[in-house]
Amino acid sequence: MEDMLRKTENITSAANQGADSLSAQITALGELIKEHKGHDVFVLDLRGISNWTDFFVIATASSKTHMDGLERHIKNYCRENKIELFGNSRKNMDNEWRLIDLGFAIIHLMNSRARQFYELERLWRPVTSV
Repeated sequence: MEDMLRKTENITSAANQGADSLSAQITALGELIKEHKGHDVFVLDLRGISNWTDFFVIATASSKTHMDGLERHIKNYCRENKIELFGNSRKNMDNEWRLIDLGFAIIHLMNSRARQFYELERLWRPVTSV
């Protein structure tokens, strides 16, 4: 019985360390976006609510060129930190919204018009922000 409890404690400890690592990675990505002039950066913690991702990062870019630059910085950060990108980033036809799938997080880069129209933060209430 004690062996079973010890194994459970080890699994719980490993899961907590993994959660701490994810929180640290998502915080770093949010700071990276802010550092490169992304506006209104918002991180939603979806753990326990969504079964397909743990976080949304939502940020506003001032132009298509700015969005391209933010995407490049995010991808470089992921490459340097061995974070896998799932597929290619997706863009809508008007270049108003770019989606980058990291598995544990979905990054939404939007222009101000798309951000106001879709209001993703409002759709995911009462989710807490990080």
